[in-house]
Amino acid sequence: MALKNSAILIRNAIVPILLVVQAVMMPTQARANDYLQCVPFARELSGIQIYGDAHSWWDQAAGKYQRGAMPVEGAVLSLPSHGAMQLGHVAVVRDIVDDRNILISHANWSPINGKRGQIERRVAAQDVSARNDWSLIRIWYAPIENLGTTAFPVNGFIYPARQTAPDGRQWASAKPARQSRMPNRSLFDRRLTADLEQSAAEERPTDTEPRDLIGELLDRVGS
Repeated sequence: MALKNSAILIRNAIVPILLVVQAVMMPTQARANDYLQCVPFARELSGIQIYGDAHSWWDQAAGKYQRGAMPVEGAVLSLPSHGAMQLGHVAVVRDIVDDRNILISHANWSPINGKRGQIERRVAAQDVSARNDWSLIRIWYAPIENLGTTAFPVNGFIYPARQTAPDGRQWASAKPARQSRMPNRSLFDRRLTADLEQSAAEERPTDTEPRDLIGELLDRVGS
């Protein structure tokens, strides 16, 4: 009986310690979906229907969307896994400033007011590659109010589906295959969903005139 009581006392003493260790070592599991991720925001803003972690977007886009190395307004900037950024990142190009600079909108990049999952609109991204081919970039980082010090490798740009242009040119295989099912995990709650929809709506261009993005890209390359 004494041995049994001793075992119970030891168990009761160890369990709280294990719970504390678990909370310290794995604090993010319970909060994994409490903030807005880059993927749903980029999908909502660009209209590109790809699901899954950001690092998988580039390969998923093959055969469904046009891909390329040059930024175009409305395209999705695709970053692979790099260092601590294991899931990669996606952002939407909002404006072309010059050959080396663009403005992007994205989510869950800079912590703002100590909070993750924030939306940043029309912030700077700069090509720092040696050949000016957009293979390496630096992105605006809010805490230092400047471009971040890390240069991130780039997969390229995924161009959204567009209507047929007046001269007949159109995106080849731009329409993605029908998704068999939606993801089975919730990425954000109702409040974040509403914030996502409102922010994406504010970012979308107001004109609905079809644009010849291939023509624009060829003009940029030839200039």
